[in-house]
Amino acid sequence: MDYASSLLNLLPGGRRAPGINQLVSKLETYLPPQQVELVQEAFGVASAAHQGQKRLSGEAYITHPIAVASILAELHLDGQTICAALLHDVIEDTPTAKEEITEKFGREVAELVDGVSKLDKVQFKSRKEAQAESFRKMMLAMVRDIRVIMVKLADRTHNMRTLGAMPPQKRRRIALETLDIYAPIANRLGIHSIKLELEDLGFQALYPARYRVLQRELKRSRGNQKEFLPKIAGNIEGGLKKAGLRGLVQAREKHLYSVFQKMRRKRVPLAQVIDVYGFRIVVDDVDTCYRVLGVVHGLYKPMPGRFKDYIAIPRINGYQSLHTTLFGPNGVPIEVQIRTNDMHQLAERGIAAHWQYKTGEKDNSKQQERAREWLKNLVQMQETGNPEEFLESVRVDLFPDKVYVFTPKGDILRLPRGATCVDFAYAVHTDIGNRCVAAKIDRRLVPLRTAPRNGQTVEIITAKGAHPNPAWTNFVVTAKARAAIRTFLKTMKHGEAVELGRRMLDQALGEFKLSLKQVDAATAGLVARDLGFSTADGLYEQIGLGERLAPLVARRFLPSDASRPVVGDRDTGGALAVAGTEGLLVSYARCCFPIPYEPIIAYLSVGRGVVIHRAECSNLSGWHKQPDKWLPVSWQPRLEREFASELRIEAANRVGVLAALAAKIAAVDTNISHVSVVERDDQNSTITFELQVRDRRHLAQVIRAIRRMPDVLSVQRTAA
Repeated sequence: MDYASSLLNLLPGGRRAPGINQLVSKLETYLPPQQVELVQEAFGVASAAHQGQKRLSGEAYITHPIAVASILAELHLDGQTICAALLHDVIEDTPTAKEEITEKFGREVAELVDGVSKLDKVQFKSRKEAQAESFRKMMLAMVRDIRVIMVKLADRTHNMRTLGAMPPQKRRRIALETLDIYAPIANRLGIHSIKLELEDLGFQALYPARYRVLQRELKRSRGNQKEFLPKIAGNIEGGLKKAGLRGLVQAREKHLYSVFQKMRRKRVPLAQVIDVYGFRIVVDDVDTCYRVLGVVHGLYKPMPGRFKDYIAIPRINGYQSLHTTLFGPNGVPIEVQIRTNDMHQLAERGIAAHWQYKTGEKDNSKQQERAREWLKNLVQMQETGNPEEFLESVRVDLFPDKVYVFTPKGDILRLPRGATCVDFAYAVHTDIGNRCVAAKIDRRLVPLRTAPRNGQTVEIITAKGAHPNPAWTNFVVTAKARAAIRTFLKTMKHGEAVELGRRMLDQALGEFKLSLKQVDAATAGLVARDLGFSTADGLYEQIGLGERLAPLVARRFLPSDASRPVVGDRDTGGALAVAGTEGLLVSYARCCFPIPYEPIIAYLSVGRGVVIHRAECSNLSGWHKQPDKWLPVSWQPRLEREFASELRIEAANRVGVLAALAAKIAAVDTNISHVSVVERDDQNSTITFELQVRDRRHLAQVIRAIRRMPDVLSVQRTAA
């Protein structure tokens, strides 16, 4: 069949789908003719299956699969992956069955398409569970063939490019999911180009105002550097020529989301982000990298403590480069990256740079080995059986590594920042983690919850018959350790779990100078039934298995007097606003003023109950020192009450501005609890309002209303 000619009649009016000519042209540059023909056949099937379907933007649906295939063609993926990209929605959105794809294109293409498809035909208890189960299916299909995630990342990239057609609420949800899950996956696989695009598009959709302001300021800053950057580039090129070295010097700019993340993480203004601009030097071999480093250090003084050798010790995703920060002209810091051509290709295309199917053999690069090791860990994580728990485990595991530690034999292990000795033990081997009883850092005994620092040597001491402690789940960081501990605990005998839970509860009661021996059976049974268990043993078992936190349950056993926490919020005495805090006194931190429905975390305080903080509150910086005091919590759905929030407003210092602000706030159905005014100078004043708002959306309405006022210079939410 001559598909090149028949494709012209697949769209109404005899039009050819936009983009297919460009796609075929790209593929012809690196694929053999038989694979290009197979791709054309896949396009014919996809175009016929999606006939008459439209996207929200009004375009023919087939334009989406073509765009996804084009993104993968830029990464030089094989013909089967391109076919799967063109067909990735036919099982989900059309009557086409998996068997039809298998018959026409083979089992491998069908498995790729099925791995990306969502589970729309399966009934779930909730949307969240459906999303989690769909994600688990995709990740486990990725374990069998990593090209599944390649197609999914390309699919998400094009969806983000066309996100403007979505309603605002859905736009924000998809953007948040992209920043939380898909951009970190692209980073973990080293696909830098897709990671950067997903982050910038997600940032633009989630925080449009911040994106515009940051973009404007960087553009203004770029204008100031027009003469500055070429001068440095010329100096570097001259230095290389003088040393007899060849290298391509490129000026580079940190992308917007990275700048935003650094500003938020370090709580600094844009002017204090020192590596917004920099240079990349691409050379032929590793030896030249180090020689070029010597040249640039001779031209400009290096900044102490800002040199990183990712060539000798690559990042977990395989990224390699030398990074150094220099004092440029007038003391302006300039970051320089030095890498080989191969390292540059790997940095941009990641695992896709090594994914070859021309000979039927997968390339066994070090990056492939790292990816396969991560995928093996995914299999262990999913053994917990709970899709939502699996999704959260993967989310935690995707955060980039920051700490490099050594085994006693001198091998290097990469761990996330804050990882403990228990995380290290499980990183070595699951059996080592299950049997560890003590740890040494640089030959000195330390508690198992100690977090090793860069360059330290960690030794794990094991014992026969030892088993994981449920309390470890309170401080381990890596998903592999958490999943292994929970899997072991769930296989414990019922009697062991009950006994362990009893001991843990007794220990928690000790903080209140109480013990289980002092609690009669009737009280224990009453507390158990109150928490949904038929017997006290059922409650003890859940504690022993790590499903319930002993400190929380212990408060249920306190006597009914003034020392016992009351049910309800301290602010109002009304219904609970935070799920998981039953039986506790709940108050809201005044350092960060948490409001529904933003991420929160709770601090368990003896005598004060639970104090709710925003997850990004700066007062949480030392929370890892007392992990047993911090509890994961979430907001109850459909809250009908108000919460305190604080806004700091910079306004022109004129008569009547305070009254005008108060009137504008009242017009948005908002009550003012407290006002304070600080005169900054003759021209401007800082006014702080404590308001009563329902949730984040309500607060956003207030902020928008205030920003429109001509006398307002800036308005921001107060945070610790």
